[in-house]
Amino acid sequence: MNDPVYNQYSMDSVCAALALALGAEPPGEAAPANPLLLDLVKREPVDRVVMYNPDAVALWLYQKYTPYYRGVVRHTCLTLPLAAVMPSVTPVCFGTMYTGAQPEVHGIRRYEKPVIRIDTLFDALLRAGKKPAIVAEKDCSLSMIFKERDMDYFILPTVEECNEKTLELIERDEYDFILDYNGNYDAAMHRHAPEGKEALAALAANVAAFDALADKIGACWRGKHRTLLGFAPDHGCHEIDGGLGSHGIDMPEDLNVLHFYGVV
Repeated sequence: MNDPVYNQYSMDSVCAALALALGAEPPGEAAPANPLLLDLVKREPVDRVVMYNPDAVALWLYQKYTPYYRGVVRHTCLTLPLAAVMPSVTPVCFGTMYTGAQPEVHGIRRYEKPVIRIDTLFDALLRAGKKPAIVAEKDCSLSMIFKERDMDYFILPTVEECNEKTLELIERDEYDFILDYNGNYDAAMHRHAPEGKEALAALAANVAAFDALADKIGACWRGKHRTLLGFAPDHGCHEIDGGLGSHGIDMPEDLNVLHFYGVV
């Protein structure tokens, strides 16, 4: 039997690159910046970053359902294979994505949602005089683990309202960094199956939401800003007995994800 294959770069390499893209010093515990993402922002300097964070969208979904991703690839030029961290659950992985630190450093090592106390991307941006915002559903990990910073949080009941709010924030043009979280694919694959019609509909909705964000940035910020736009899942998923979906295990299906980045 072949040994499992994991992506070369860790998710902890994203944070420093995002900080440097906006001229900020990376957080104190962040791993070195991912060289491929850093090369992109050096070649294509930006003054805005918009991160779209869909939950549980695995690399294998792209490999199997590539046509679904048309609305992502038409706005991006870098596909970045990354390995999530263990346990591969939402607060642990997003904790690493936005601190650049491994779980034993940022402190979330199981499915729980405490406020992270170490240095984060948001702290780094605030120190650099930047204005970040988080848009997320009520009670989800991203609505909780980065609280208590002097920044704006838009916590809303539904994915649809989060996406509408993000479009509104782009139009208002007040923020240097916007994070938009969508948990609908994760919810659908847990309740039904990773490849069930409900989950695939949620995946299609994630792509459509990203496509709409990119189009809005192009319409509102063309000639004013250069924006790094990321489609950035936290972890993957796999099918369990009974056909339902799950994640959290040390296996390629759960750990391997694919980020997409482009400059709009």
